[in-house]
Amino acid sequence: MKVKTSELQGAVLDWAVAKAEGIELSHGCYNRLLVDGRMSAGQKMLAPYNPSTDWEQGGPIIERDIAKVERFSEALWEATAYTKDAQDIVQSGPTPLTAAMRCYVASKLGDEVEVPDELLQS
Repeated sequence: MKVKTSELQGAVLDWAVAKAEGIELSHGCYNRLLVDGRMSAGQKMLAPYNPSTDWEQGGPIIERDIAKVERFSEALWEATAYTKDAQDIVQSGPTPLTAAMRCYVASKLGDEVEVPDELLQS
């Protein structure tokens, strides 16, 4: 199902960020998104992937691809990215990470994203 980038949130937003980053995710228990992590004692480990709430994951994306993040009110942030053709991409959200990740997804995938139905049902 197509979802407007400006409406992405939670696990669906995290999934879209992974798609924009070219990261393959797995589904864990409680429908959490997991990404292949480090090796430990020869075992591949899975780690939660939530760049829309985890600064360690979302922060580097902001540093690399987002031009600015501004606070407009208590619950409204706006993020801006610039595309290669000098087009401004602007998205908003209730937190700086949500606004920035929506902006990143919009800059890479557009104003709408095709999301797997099973992800929307969680």
